[in-house]
Amino acid sequence: MVITLGGKVLGLVRDRLLTVNYGSGSEANAFLTASRIPRVFFDTVFASAISACLIPVLGEVLAKRGKRDAFRFAGNFMTVMALACAVLTALGTVFAPQLTALFADGYDAGTAALCARLTRIMMPTVFFTGLAFSFVGVLQTFDEFNIPAAISLVSNLAVIAYYLTLNDRYGITGLAVAFLIAWALQAAVQIPALAKKGFRPELSLSVRNDDMRKVGRLLLPVMVSTWVLPVNQTVNSKFGSRLFDGAGVSAVELAYNLYTVIAGVFVLSVTNYIFPRLARESAGGDGEAPRRTLRTTLHATLFVVIPMTAGLFVMARPLVDLIYGGGKFDAFSVNITSRALRWMSLGMIGYAAQAVLSRAYFAGQSGKIPLLAGAASIAVNAALCAVLTPVLDVAGIAAASAVSFTVNALTLALPLRRRGLGFFDKAFALDMGKLLLSAALMAAAARELTAALEGRVGKLLTLCVPAAAGVLLFAVLTILLRLPEAAVVTGAVKRFLHRG
Repeated sequence: MVITLGGKVLGLVRDRLLTVNYGSGSEANAFLTASRIPRVFFDTVFASAISACLIPVLGEVLAKRGKRDAFRFAGNFMTVMALACAVLTALGTVFAPQLTALFADGYDAGTAALCARLTRIMMPTVFFTGLAFSFVGVLQTFDEFNIPAAISLVSNLAVIAYYLTLNDRYGITGLAVAFLIAWALQAAVQIPALAKKGFRPELSLSVRNDDMRKVGRLLLPVMVSTWVLPVNQTVNSKFGSRLFDGAGVSAVELAYNLYTVIAGVFVLSVTNYIFPRLARESAGGDGEAPRRTLRTTLHATLFVVIPMTAGLFVMARPLVDLIYGGGKFDAFSVNITSRALRWMSLGMIGYAAQAVLSRAYFAGQSGKIPLLAGAASIAVNAALCAVLTPVLDVAGIAAASAVSFTVNALTLALPLRRRGLGFFDKAFALDMGKLLLSAALMAAAARELTAALEGRVGKLLTLCVPAAAGVLLFAVLTILLRLPEAAVVTGAVKRFLHRG
């Protein structure tokens, strides 16, 4: 988690350098859309295959047939997916203008042409990211989490180095090249760790063996279920390009990046850690073990995410002002980005819950319910964007995302009891009520402190003082209400102090 946080913080530094140098103007909007296009290509194909197909099947092969067969299957899987990513790269490069029109139909001719050119430069990131995440899947299956977590550190450092040394000379085009190099480095830095595990890929294009057939059966429903984020972001970008001469794209994209730093660090770390474990427990045939793991994980996740939601809703503006404000990112840009972030925060509970719950299905090699949940989420997001954006502008796009995350989570949660993975009972509901009460009181206190400090002290104090006071109040309330996670934290602190 610490390594992931470091990568996300560097990602914020990278985004701040973008806003300071390019503001929310046409070059920034074109670049953000162009960088989004290859990521959507990757997320809709390769990420879904790795996160939900490679790890459970590879884990099963490892458990039942040993390391040699597991490596042979991994090499087969990588070869097939590398070919798929190469084809996608070629298609994206050829059809870059059409993809630009699909993602951002509100751009003027100059911005659209720049976006298409930058897309062609960055499209090979699909191939490099596919290779990098195939390595991630193998390493996580073999319980190596630190190296995969560190890949964003490396890529973000490479981009930051470009801003500090070459940006004035090569501008936005050079930035696109720097992004391509950075994503290639994500694959390269994992090769020594794979070698240490003894991995020697045996390349094969076979799709007819039993292991690849299992992947094939999972792939389509899994792909649709994991399309939620990339497809929703595509829809959001499309509507954002119609707002404020295209500046809505920057507002929504930057708000989402900040949102995923705050929620994603914890959620991604937890889901990456529990997924291989759930896969092994599901393959082992012990129905109680995965249910217990799921309940404990979800409970602990919500203990962190619920106060995050409340805090982000009331502290969105000072946070955006501190992180992005300055240079070419003026007060108007701060205002629309903070509005997007505030409304987006309301979906954080759903975002976290669906990330955890979907892993329970994928670990059991089941994709039907996640497929339905993903389709429902996409439909809700698109419909609400169409209804809310004309009324609430960027806040409407963000609110649509929040509702779609919640719909996704609820659709995943309801059938779990029939599968023997039910987690919601009277005790769980009571704990959630305690959490919501504590978070509401924390948010109210933070809001009053923010109002009292804003304009009287610097940006850092305006953010940090209310945030620290809110966290302290939340900690006291959860201890008094005897929530189990609070007892774990206080016990760890006492042991640390005793050793000191």
